[in-house]
Amino acid sequence: MKLESRWTKIRWGVMHARVHRRSEPRRRVVLVHGLVISSRYMEPIAEQLATLCDVYAVDLPGYGLSEKPPCVLSLSELADALSEWMKAEGLTAVDFAANSFGCQVLAEFAVRHPYHVDRLVLQGPTIDRTARTFWRQVGRLIKNSRKESPRLGTIMLRDYARAGLKRVIQTVKMALNDRIEDKLPRISMPTLVIRGEHDPIVPQRWAEEVCRLLPHGQLVVISGAAHTLNYTEPAKFVSAMRPFLNL
Repeated sequence: MKLESRWTKIRWGVMHARVHRRSEPRRRVVLVHGLVISSRYMEPIAEQLATLCDVYAVDLPGYGLSEKPPCVLSLSELADALSEWMKAEGLTAVDFAANSFGCQVLAEFAVRHPYHVDRLVLQGPTIDRTARTFWRQVGRLIKNSRKESPRLGTIMLRDYARAGLKRVIQTVKMALNDRIEDKLPRISMPTLVIRGEHDPIVPQRWAEEVCRLLPHGQLVVISGAAHTLNYTEPAKFVSAMRPFLNL
């Protein structure tokens, strides 16, 4: 299913999204990317979702093909940028799905702009509060990389180079400083937490804690999968989401 690039002007410049819109949409799903990496690695799941609903895979300001503001946006500003983009696109309450750091963005977004959210899917939500240090995360990333597709590494290198070293460093610091566990109890909408069985970045213990902290959370574990399900196991990811999102 072909995705088209769409460009939308907001306060922080032009935002890019990979989009497929059906003539008679049943639901709308917005996909939010992870740490620095762009919506390009969301293409496999976006293409599968496009057969079921309208899908928008966004590049947040500063990342991917979106405009690069001079200053790196904070987590709250990224959430506000997503809200502005939705208003510009004429979207009201929709479903959201994110991978990794994108879950931190969505947690902030759901607290700041709950009226925009119908249901949430948090796949591989970071950062495990017991491993909130740079080197522990690097160790887990290295371990996870052995389980992922080599093509994902190529996408990451291109996106990190496009973002620039300053933005990469400040985004990593932002992720490490964020306490997602403080926001989860304030997320009122139904939320599905998805974990890959062999994900070293999001251990089972942490995924269960995330689910317990959510007022309306449920957990699904996908067998044989690692951290980046949206790229490496899109069919399994969509199968896990379909009953929850009524697709």
